Amino acid sequence: CKILRCNSEYVAATLNLRGSGRTAAYCNALRSYSHCTRKTARTCRGDLAFHSAVHGIEDLMIQNNCSKEGPTSPPRPRPPAPNHQGFESLDICDYEKSFLYKHGQPPSYQHCAAFGDPHIRTFHDDFHTCRVEGSWPLLDNDYLFVQATSAPVAKGSNATVTSKLTIIFKNMKECIDQKVYQAEIGNLPAAFEDGSVNGGERPGGSSLAIRELSPGRHVEIRAQYIGTTIAVRQAGRQLSFSIRAAEEVAHAFTEEQDLQLCVGGCPRSQRISRSECCSRGRGAAEAARTLCKEMLPVEDVYFQSCVFDVVTSGDANFTMAAHGALEDARVFLPDAEKLHIFQ
Repeated sequence: CKILRCNSEYVAATLNLRGSGRTAAYCNALRSYSHCTRKTARTCRGDLAFHSAVHGIEDLMIQNNCSKEGPTSPPRPRPPAPNHQGFESLDICDYEKSFLYKHGQPPSYQHCAAFGDPHIRTFHDDFHTCRVEGSWPLLDNDYLFVQATSAPVAKGSNATVTSKLTIIFKNMKECIDQKVYQAEIGNLPAAFEDGSVNGGERPGGSSLAIRELSPGRHVEIRAQYIGTTIAVRQAGRQLSFSIRAAEEVAHAFTEEQDLQLCVGGCPRSQRISRSECCSRGRGAAEAARTLCKEMLPVEDVYFQSCVFDVVTSGDANFTMAAHGALEDARVFLPDAEKLHIFQ
């Protein structure tokens, strides 16, 4: 029964009637109203609203001396058809496009990194050097779980390096199946654990993709459906992790998910002072400074981390770890002025 549509068309036609032609226009609207009720009579026979409308129209036509035959109101213009470039037809597995459509501006992004000893650069641009032996979550939110496993850089050493990374992209109904990526020192695969290189058979499966930028040394994972890009690198005997995540995604967690090194940095009990490294001998520190300066001309925290790692481990490959982290930050950081941190 379409009686409500007849009612609303009549109300719209009579809402702003004024001036000398008001009565004629009112009669036109009543005749249109009557015509609309007749068209819907068969389906509305048992509807009270329909019967009261029919009687109401008769009464109003008598009161206003309207003839039953005559012109009717012009039909109301129909609302435009939904814009097919609108959100309905947008790929909901393209986070950036969806966000722009909903909010009228692009999303904000945040950057986190874990490299070397490990050193953590948090989403809030805090910088810590951590002991953290064993497995610790870098991220644990509604979309992603990232765990870094650390082992001592050398036997008896206080310093540790990331020896294994596990990244879980959680199931997202329209876009991807759950996918797990695992890297270990000496094994940096260019595929997820199930051998696939994308998000699976779902319509938005291609919104998660993995590619190898340098065999055995640098892999990039793009998760377009959550506006996130991850870089995993191996330099020498350590793995590093960098992420650029949409702010909304980075903050999608509950109070129970409170331990995330990318969010809160290292717990106080797990922090190491970088000045500790250099008390062992000026010669080793100076040699490390010279080595690091070649790759990292700006004496920021990346440079300081490089010196710490080279002195602590005796491994010159750690210059590559700090350099790779700085390069990722250059690509991932939304604000280039925040690239260098000085402590």
